[in-house]
Amino acid sequence: MAKYAAAVDQGTTSTRFMIFDHSGSVVSLHQLEHEQIYPRAGWVEHDPMEIWARTQDVIKGAMQKANVKASDLAAIGVTNQRETTVVWDKRTGKPYYNAIVWQDTRTDKIVEELSQDGGQYRFQEKVGLPLATYFSGPKVKWILDNVDGVREEAERGNALFGNIDTWIIWWLTGGPQGGSHVTDVTNASRTMLMNLHTLDWDDEMLEIMGIPRQMLPEIRPSSDPKTYGTTLAEGPVGGRVPIAGDLGDQQAALYGQTCYSPGEAKNTYGTGCFMLLNTGTEAVKSESGLLTTLAYKIGDQPAVYALEGSIAITGALVQWLRDNLGIIEKSADIEPLARSVDDAGGMYIVPAFSGLFAPYWKSNARGVFVGLTRYINKGHIARAALEATAYQTREVADAMAKDSGVKLTALKVDGGMTYNDLLMQFQADMLGVPVVRPEVAETTSLGAAYAAGLATGFWSDQESLRENWQVAKRWEPKMDEEKREELYRGWKKAVERTFDWVD
Repeated sequence: MAKYAAAVDQGTTSTRFMIFDHSGSVVSLHQLEHEQIYPRAGWVEHDPMEIWARTQDVIKGAMQKANVKASDLAAIGVTNQRETTVVWDKRTGKPYYNAIVWQDTRTDKIVEELSQDGGQYRFQEKVGLPLATYFSGPKVKWILDNVDGVREEAERGNALFGNIDTWIIWWLTGGPQGGSHVTDVTNASRTMLMNLHTLDWDDEMLEIMGIPRQMLPEIRPSSDPKTYGTTLAEGPVGGRVPIAGDLGDQQAALYGQTCYSPGEAKNTYGTGCFMLLNTGTEAVKSESGLLTTLAYKIGDQPAVYALEGSIAITGALVQWLRDNLGIIEKSADIEPLARSVDDAGGMYIVPAFSGLFAPYWKSNARGVFVGLTRYINKGHIARAALEATAYQTREVADAMAKDSGVKLTALKVDGGMTYNDLLMQFQADMLGVPVVRPEVAETTSLGAAYAAGLATGFWSDQESLRENWQVAKRWEPKMDEEKREELYRGWKKAVERTFDWVD
């Protein structure tokens, strides 16, 4: 009898495989990084074949560590960096081009052209998203328009498109030998190609973007009792296990945080920061620069929607201080360095490396350091880098309160940066509400495992998942309101300095 549920969690900088028991506790984990490819300024790519190789390695690694066999697994879920776009040959599995990562800004001209007739929000009612370089549709168009022969192959039905979830599931279920070409509603809602209301690919959007429908995966529920297929006996799992859960990483974190009621919100602190608010079965149109997205769809039940505030650069700013500037040797060094000073010394860092995401959506913004004086040292820079994450989250929280009419009373958090006490305390101070981290902070992987295990009967219902959720740490706000608002005013002023930098 199966004892565990598992998840492939394919992120922006690394891939991991996690195995969970029935209580939602971690049984085993294996994680490996992959290369970040920067061919030119603003371009960010991954090698899809390297990602598939890492996926196989982490599956084998996690199973070997805990001596888990395929027969021990009830189901596997997949969760992924969203919007990152792969187009490949279905006959060979060979990508026609590297994966274009969600942070990539090369599609700015495509976005500009599409915005000329009706503005940045011309498709918002239909797809819930502004026109921005972030989403998959313009990236697919770029590949079709710029990589020799791909459009012809797509017209012939040989070229397949998918976000990373689709790529991983296709390979796990057979690849060129009949792999399942599927995605779920959450990932499909990040392409600009799916109609929010019909939950199907939209013919008008496909025509406008010039994307052949036959390239696109079948859209399925996020937790699917019919399953998307099974792993191969000769594959990395070493046996036949159903793949039954699929959620974009931020929706998976919402699901893992058990935010199943309208008004419940979570924020994930990773490469970027992503706050999602469950709005129930209603797609709420944002007037404040947020995205209307699918939260999840469980089997035949109605789809659940969310408002999302997407921030492009948070943990990536710490990596940048490490890799590009050499201010720290490893990411964990940021907190002691930031603690070496009492505050940021009046400086702010606005990390608009890929433009500004929510609530501004300005692709032509670029990053700034402001407020520099001779007094500033690397401790202040480290502290300002952490504070930038909290300020950006505050902006998103304000926008959510405005759109939803629901004031935040506490924020559930997850992701690697939540182990940074200095940041989490500053976050509570900046929001003026408690910040709460659960016992299992790897909620992205957990959410995908929950979706898969729910589909196959490993967990009976969502209430049993709620019972697994336990508080690990809670940070209460300590800063007085006057100080909070003074710092925040400085941040808003700094953000304005990034606007319209690129002509």
